[in-house]
Amino acid sequence: MDVITRIWIALVGFTIFAFLLGWLKLVSLIGVGILLFTTFLKGQLVIDYFMGLNEVELKYRVIPTIWLGIVISLIAVAYYLPV
Repeated sequence: MDVITRIWIALVGFTIFAFLLGWLKLVSLIGVGILLFTTFLKGQLVIDYFMGLNEVELKYRVIPTIWLGIVISLIAVAYYLPV
């Protein structure tokens, strides 16, 4: 199996994991943290392998990674803030 196929299988696995956590209603504060972390990993895999940024200079890879980190952080803040 080539690398792209393994990455795709990992992305599908993370997605199924997130679906099952929600479907089985196993989401807690720690569960949301795990989901946000796996979402960050999925985004980073897409950035590196499917956008092809793993072969460019670091300064070009950092920009979408920072953007992804900001978005995930804002989602975490919005979830963990008291209503």
